[in-house]
Amino acid sequence: MNSIKGLFTWKRTLIVSIVVLFLLNIFSFYGLYTNKFYFFKVENYIFPILSVIHLVFLYVLWFKISEKELSDPPMRTLEYVLYAISLVYIYKMVETIIVLSSYSDFENHLIPGTFLPLGYLMITLYAVLLLVTFLAVLYRKEMVGTYIFDDMNQHVDHWNN
Repeated sequence: MNSIKGLFTWKRTLIVSIVVLFLLNIFSFYGLYTNKFYFFKVENYIFPILSVIHLVFLYVLWFKISEKELSDPPMRTLEYVLYAISLVYIYKMVETIIVLSSYSDFENHLIPGTFLPLGYLMITLYAVLLLVTFLAVLYRKEMVGTYIFDDMNQHVDHWNN
């Protein structure tokens, strides 16, 4: 794990997350079987909408680390939502694996030459996204702190002292 953290510092983790989210947002409109983009299918907009929440979490993480602030309830809520979104990432990765495994079923049909390379690229991007999401949560635990709110009022400046 330390070798992965050595390769992916917290800043690199944020940058890789943003780049991978951007690429997967583009691929969410792409049809592997047809080699076309579909912008008028409503289900293609689910991933980009969920990635906005992921980007907000990354921004909050960057802000908390750079300003050396403690964790707070809104960040906790964002992280818990990110856990649920990670399940969607796993679903999308499994869905892409299932589509790629159907290649032999359609060998006699006209399948574009980009089917396998882009499919493998998408699986790799989903795996990298899950890895950097996991790393971002680890960096939040290490650099921002845990979610202990019992003594939260002790860190607040009081105006009436």
